[in-house]
Amino acid sequence: MLYNKNKSSDEKKRIIKLFHDHVSSGKVDFFKKYKMDFVMGHREGPWLYDIDGKKKLFNLHSNGGVFNLGHRNQEISALLKEQLNHYDIGNHHLISKSRAELAAKIAELMPGDLDYTIFGVSGGEAIDLAIKVARSYTNRKKIISVYGGYHGHTGLSLQTGDAKYRSPFLLDSPNFIQVPFNDLDAIKSVLQNDVAAMILETIPATLGMPLPEENYLKEIKNNCEKAGALLILDEVQAGLGRTGKLWAFEHFDVIPDIVVLAKGLSGGIYPMSATVIDKKLETVFHNDPFIHISTSGGAELGSVVAKKVLEISSTAEFLANVNQLSEVFQKELEKLQQKHHKYFIGIRRKGLMMGLVLKDELAGPLLTKTAYDNDLLIIYANNDTSVVQFLPPLIMAEKDMDLVIRKLDKALKQAKILHPMIKLKEKLLQ
Repeated sequence: MLYNKNKSSDEKKRIIKLFHDHVSSGKVDFFKKYKMDFVMGHREGPWLYDIDGKKKLFNLHSNGGVFNLGHRNQEISALLKEQLNHYDIGNHHLISKSRAELAAKIAELMPGDLDYTIFGVSGGEAIDLAIKVARSYTNRKKIISVYGGYHGHTGLSLQTGDAKYRSPFLLDSPNFIQVPFNDLDAIKSVLQNDVAAMILETIPATLGMPLPEENYLKEIKNNCEKAGALLILDEVQAGLGRTGKLWAFEHFDVIPDIVVLAKGLSGGIYPMSATVIDKKLETVFHNDPFIHISTSGGAELGSVVAKKVLEISSTAEFLANVNQLSEVFQKELEKLQQKHHKYFIGIRRKGLMMGLVLKDELAGPLLTKTAYDNDLLIIYANNDTSVVQFLPPLIMAEKDMDLVIRKLDKALKQAKILHPMIKLKEKLLQ
């Protein structure tokens, strides 16, 4: 790629000013403060390029799984271009071929009686619907979620998250109860006959990828059944092959009543979410099948894209490659952990859903910055900043491993050096 440096630099400044003045002044000020004012330009596979051509980033966050198949996946892009000859968004009032075929594909790939899908545009929208279905079916209001979990920023989804996300918008409600992750006793103490559902991420990404303890999810399902409540599993980040199985809950011998999908379902090309429900729950829509609508949900173009994503992600070869990459990463990350053992203290891993556990809550943001300086895009877990989310694209080539590990090694070394200086500065400012 060739750039006119002066022209591209001026263009970058223009875009940053427009973003500051009309999108978010706070975000621009934040990125400028930390010298991370990157403006997305060209993108390809695992790489993102700054619009001025001066910097590129290897994407090890994948936007939480949006880019599982890389940026501008050529197979999906070609399909979308071809289908523009036939489809547009479509009309949510009418029966749709591509939407029906996508829903049938999801049902084929889901276990048990998870046979019906209602489509949306975002994960938050899909979570909202899951809660609406649970409340309507059980005729109960209360929802249990876990501290540090994250399910989106829309109305009901926001109330399942931590107080810091919902309280500024006056959305606290006594009908939403939180318990610690991996604490069955806490769940049993609040799972009464007024609870509609328990909702949690199969592996909570924003909490730093802690793995469910043995039988944890299975016991939650058993206790939900005894109490007449439903189990909703959020696989927005953990699903679609990220963990080495198509659905993360397949690792844990459990079948939920509702599964929520988003992010990677888009192929990084067309926004799409799905609320997949057990067929018994479809009765919620029998009296009035138009009681819930999403104008752009299940868009016909998006449905074609999502079906291709499922076809790619569900093959044995694709999943085998995810597991192979996972094993190689484990070995290489263990070497880095030994080298930087006082700073890099642990690895949480299921497939390519990984969390790098660091020494304290300052270390995650600091490594995010030093990784950026070394051309790696990784982001700390917002609800446990001692952990950095490590989510490489599932199509990453093994030949890129050396580059990633070498740059991560440098980033860890720099973070270790900077850490005590920043700690001292914080102490002096107190």
